[in-house]
Amino acid sequence: MGLTQAEKVIPGVRWLRGYSARFAVADLIAGITVGLTVLPQGLAYATLAGLEPQYGLYSAFVGGLMYALIGGCREVTIGPTALLALMTSRHTGHGGESGPHFAILLCFLSGIVELAMAVLRLGALVDLISLPVTVGFTSATALIIGASQLKALLGIRGGSGSGFAETIKTVIEKFGEARVSDSVLGFASIAKLKDIKTPADASKGRKTFGVALWLFATARNALLVLVTSSIAFYYDSKGERPFILTGTVKSGIPGFHVPPFSTQLPGPNNTSTEVGFVGMVSELGINIALVPVIAVLGNVAISKAFGGSGINPTKELVALSLSNIVGSFFSSIPVTGSFSRSAVNHASGVKTPIGGIYTGALVLLALGLLTPYFQFIPKAALSAVIISAVIFMIEYEVIRPLWKCNKRELIPGAVTFVLSLIIGVELGLLAGVLADLAFVVYRTARPHISAELETTSSEVPFIIIRPRHSLLYFPAVEWVRNGISKAIKSHGNIPVVLDCRTVNEFDYTAATGLGALRKELDTKKIPLVVLGPSNEVRKMLRETLKSSLLVASNEEELDAVLLELSCESRKGELREVVLPLLPQVSTEQESPPTTAVDIEE
Repeated sequence: MGLTQAEKVIPGVRWLRGYSARFAVADLIAGITVGLTVLPQGLAYATLAGLEPQYGLYSAFVGGLMYALIGGCREVTIGPTALLALMTSRHTGHGGESGPHFAILLCFLSGIVELAMAVLRLGALVDLISLPVTVGFTSATALIIGASQLKALLGIRGGSGSGFAETIKTVIEKFGEARVSDSVLGFASIAKLKDIKTPADASKGRKTFGVALWLFATARNALLVLVTSSIAFYYDSKGERPFILTGTVKSGIPGFHVPPFSTQLPGPNNTSTEVGFVGMVSELGINIALVPVIAVLGNVAISKAFGGSGINPTKELVALSLSNIVGSFFSSIPVTGSFSRSAVNHASGVKTPIGGIYTGALVLLALGLLTPYFQFIPKAALSAVIISAVIFMIEYEVIRPLWKCNKRELIPGAVTFVLSLIIGVELGLLAGVLADLAFVVYRTARPHISAELETTSSEVPFIIIRPRHSLLYFPAVEWVRNGISKAIKSHGNIPVVLDCRTVNEFDYTAATGLGALRKELDTKKIPLVVLGPSNEVRKMLRETLKSSLLVASNEEELDAVLLELSCESRKGELREVVLPLLPQVSTEQESPPTTAVDIEE
């Protein structure tokens, strides 16, 4: 069945085909379950971004609606994440309204960049970031995020420094100022229930109990916030405040506003300086490009993990871009897919992305009714929520297989990890990508080639050169020529066979270099044969060399070619030896001068 006109305009309408009451109930349950996860996470991630807690909730409802209209994977949930919150925090420390303004503008510009990537079909750019670089990046950011929450977890006030080393230094210096009550609450909050799995062959009663435990474990963040807030509220009613609290959270649904294109930076003596759009863009810098790339990388990875190969990357980009663009009109910070919440969505039995609409409705309900109670949430509890979410981002388990199989791949990951901790995640990621590309260029310029001495079925010896890569480009020309020269010195002046059965592409420079090599070998009377070139390679060599080239399509043809070359070579050797002797032979034996011809024959 083809797409209707409505489905062509709004792809999400197709989810309504056959949408039954059973689907609606499943989506409602999943939406509420994810909502109970995103509420405490949104508050925590806004704090991580250096903003007031309500901005995390402002970022948690638009994405669900936009993805339901355009997205293609039912499990994906769009909203604030720890990584994007950390990157946003780089620009929110100037004070006043400038922090939210920079964050909202970054959200808007990220959406514009993502939309441009979708229009230009540039989603494949994320393929430039290899898995080791991704692992190094996420592991480093997990440590940075975790370190940034240590002060709140321990109840330490004040201190400066936003980098990993500065934060650890501050915590060590002020460790004596840690509050016992906050520390106990924080560490107790981290030790929460893990996911509980029920065996497939369990009894009905055990399955029911298992479902109850799973729901309890899934909503543990919300339950944690509820319990700790209740404790703080109890003490506050008695005039005591043993914990550092979140403070007032602005109530109400955010209004519809155009993203700020200017802001006021606070100055000394209650003065302020106006910064225009160009100045704000200059402040955001490389993050205008890096935040969208990281968002796309995460969202595409989640979509593929749950939706498989049927996911359209361009549609995912459009859905993500509109989530950010439209979200910025509702004071959202940059958003992307959340793996943890998508996993909860999947485990909750979601049927369509409409579950995200229910999640957004729950967030709006909380903004309208529950914000007066959010002020009693202990900061240590929110820090525990963040640490619990990012601790599993440290992917140390990939080190062992890489060490055993390919130590080279550890280098870009290690570069990314170390530099992200030392100089910042943006430059760390960039350095890792450049290190990876340097290895790719190196492998292109220095392809592995093997040179072996073999003989044909007709006992004709030859040197076979086997490139391991499927392409030969200009940086590798001299490398291959030198390799062939060394092989000739080792094995003697015998025919050279370049095995192109695995080579799919030559560039012009490589083809020209092969022609120069052939001329060089011709001067030494060493034949060069190309074995099994593809049609594309044949065409490139023919158009480039403008002359004949010995080619063998398979090993049988190679045997015939080398046998013919061997016979001609032996004839030539006999001619060189016999012809100088002909006059003497004819004088002594008075034989006709056709003896050389007879010998040739």
